Amino acid sequence: MAASSGRSCLQYLLHLAQDNLDFRLPEIKALLALRRKAFRPCENFREQSPFWCLDGLSEEDVRSVMSRSVCAKSAFELWGHGQTHSELRTSILNYPSENMRPFMHKDSTYRINVYTFNKTLVFADRIKRIDAMEYLPFEGAVNLKNPEHIFCLLEDYGTDPNNIPEQPNYIYFGRWIADGQRELIRSYSVKNRHFIGNTSMDAGLSFIMANHAKVNENDLVFDPFVGTGSLLVACSHFGAYVCGTDIDYNTIHGKGRSSRKNQKWRGPDENIRANLRQYGTEKMYVDVMVSDASKPVWRNAALFDAIITDPPYGIRESTRRTGSHKDIVKPPDGSYADSHVPVSQAYHLSDIFTDLLNFSAHHLTMGGRLVYWLPVYRPEYCEEMVPLHPCLSLISNCEQTLSSHTSRRLITMEKIKEPEELDSLAHLSDPRFSPYQGHNAFREKYFSGLNKRGGKEDVTSDGHGK
Repeated sequence: MAASSGRSCLQYLLHLAQDNLDFRLPEIKALLALRRKAFRPCENFREQSPFWCLDGLSEEDVRSVMSRSVCAKSAFELWGHGQTHSELRTSILNYPSENMRPFMHKDSTYRINVYTFNKTLVFADRIKRIDAMEYLPFEGAVNLKNPEHIFCLLEDYGTDPNNIPEQPNYIYFGRWIADGQRELIRSYSVKNRHFIGNTSMDAGLSFIMANHAKVNENDLVFDPFVGTGSLLVACSHFGAYVCGTDIDYNTIHGKGRSSRKNQKWRGPDENIRANLRQYGTEKMYVDVMVSDASKPVWRNAALFDAIITDPPYGIRESTRRTGSHKDIVKPPDGSYADSHVPVSQAYHLSDIFTDLLNFSAHHLTMGGRLVYWLPVYRPEYCEEMVPLHPCLSLISNCEQTLSSHTSRRLITMEKIKEPEELDSLAHLSDPRFSPYQGHNAFREKYFSGLNKRGGKEDVTSDGHGK
C-alpha cells in the first residue's frame, strides 16, 4: 500500500463497533496518545455514531491505532461524503486529484465494496451503487479476489432498527487502510482458555482496559487482584511484561475446584503462566504471588508503567484481607509453622479503593495509568462518588450497565505528580460517599435491588458479579 507522504488535505474515517459505546472514545484517544497525537474530530462529530471523521493524522497513525483497537472495525482515507449521492459525487470530484492518482493508474488493480449500517441491500442494489460511481477516474483493472487497493461506499441509516429511513442519513466513500482487532475477542475468548475462574474478565474488555492504560511494548504491568490473570493475558499480547498478586492461594496456584462445567478439580497445569503459554506470550510472564493488597510487599523503588485491575465487589468473590479484630499471639521465635493459615477479616470497598489509589500514586511511573472497575448502585450514583487522589488525574469514566439498578464504571487515571507527605485520600471518608463504606455495603444494595424486582443475580462469566 502506498503511504500518505507528500499528499495533502487528508482526513480519515473510522468505522466503529456498536457495542461498549462508552469505551470507544477513551480507547481511540489513548491509542493516539501513544503516537503523541491528539484526537481531532471533523465538524458534526457525534460520539454515538458508528462513523467518526478525524483530522490531523497520517496513514501511519491510523494503522497504529487499528493494530490495537478492539472498538474500531475499519479505517479509511476519506475521499468524499455527503447527505445524498449527489452531494457525495460533488465532494469526491473536489478531492485533490494528486491524492487519488497513486491508487488509480493503469497498472493498479482495485475493487469497490458497499457497506450499509442498519440496513441490508440486495445484491442488485449494491451493483447499482457501484455502477453509479462511474465518474471516478479509475484506469486500472477490477480484481475482486486480490486487489491492490480496496475502496468502500458506506451508507449510514441511523441507529434505530425500528425506524430505518428509505434513504441513508449520510454517505461516505474512501480507500480502505486497515481493519481493527475485533478478531481478538474471538481468538482470546475465555471459553477456550486453559485456566479460568468464575470472574475471569471477558477478552474484549480486557483488551479495552489494556488500551485505556496505554500498555506498550516492554512496559511492566501489575494487577493487585490478579485472579485467573485475564488482564495479564491481554497486556502480554501487546508486548508488556506482566505480574500480579492475589490473596487467594488456590487461585494463584491453580488448586481446588474447577470453574468449568463437568470438571470437578483443576488440573495440574491450570494456572496463569499456562494461559500465557497458550497464546505464545509466556516470555512476558514475570510472576504472580499470594499477597494481601492491603499490605503491599513492594519496596519503595518498585515502579510499574501501568496498574490494571478488577477489584472484588463482594458479590461472587469475598472481599477479605489478612488480620483480625482479636489479639493474635505471635510465637516467641517470631515465625509461624508451615501449616499456619493467616486469619482474615472484612476488607471494605472504601478501603480497597483507598489502598489501590495510594499504592498507584507511589508505584506508578510518572505518566503511568491506573485502570480499574468501580461498582455502582445506579439510583445513588453521581460523578463525585469516583475516588480521587491528588497525584492522579481522572482521564475517563465509562459505564457498563449490568442491570436496571447496577453498573460498573471503568475508571482510568494518570499519575501527574509524586506523592508528598500531606497527600492522602480523604475523599472516601466523606459521609456523602457511603456506598463503599462498611463491609458488604455494595453487596446489600445489589441484592436489595434484585429482591425488589424478584429477579435472579444478573452476572456472566466476565466478572459482572465480582
